[in-house]
Amino acid sequence: MPYHDVQPPDLLPILSPGKHRSPRTGACFMELASLLAGERWSDHPACTHPLLAALARHVNDHTSDAGRQRLADLVPSVIGLTGQDLHIDARVALRSATMALPVVAAGRQRVMAVSVLACDRVLAELDGRTAGSLEEQSRLALAKVPHATEWADRFTSGVRPSAKGFRRQAAPTIVQDAVEGIAQACIPDPDGMLRDLLVQAIDVCVAWIGPGLDIGKDPDVPTVTFGRFGASGPPAVLYQMLWGLPRV
Repeated sequence: MPYHDVQPPDLLPILSPGKHRSPRTGACFMELASLLAGERWSDHPACTHPLLAALARHVNDHTSDAGRQRLADLVPSVIGLTGQDLHIDARVALRSATMALPVVAAGRQRVMAVSVLACDRVLAELDGRTAGSLEEQSRLALAKVPHATEWADRFTSGVRPSAKGFRRQAAPTIVQDAVEGIAQACIPDPDGMLRDLLVQAIDVCVAWIGPGLDIGKDPDVPTVTFGRFGASGPPAVLYQMLWGLPRV
């Protein structure tokens, strides 16, 4: 069914953390997306890129109950955003890592610095960029944490990115750890920062894929009302991130 033909119900479940059996018990961000897209009820719908969907689930689960409802208006924006280009995975993961790096606790900064380098090296290989050169957003983020960057550079020395390993293991781990780090950071508004991260990740996907379905602006799709319908530690994270990234 084309997404522009979707006719959502007048009343939708309220956003809540975790997985739900049906809309009557609530919905996470991606379960609500599956409902709006006319797919089978699932938190892994086909209508959204897997890494963007994973980010949305993590943001949903790590946002407070009060802040979570501010995510609802973003749900239609992820419908139709999907593709196979590895640039999407690398860009979403890099945006997550660079946003989290300056604010996460010191114990996580090494992990995030490794994440930035891993993403940047994947992009360098995809784009044919000179090995060792960094994109501006990577360079600026790493410059804020020089000690973590020095350690991460030594840790990843001689590592050659594997596309399969990055997509299956590294990118999802980077996104998860970035969200957890922001949620636990000593900052004034972690909910707001998590929402900003999701907004920026959506923008990254739109730049590579094109706009998805925007239910709120599509004249053929009715406006809907949102209401009630009826950790890994650094060593483990580093190991997972480098899974499939063989040394040369």
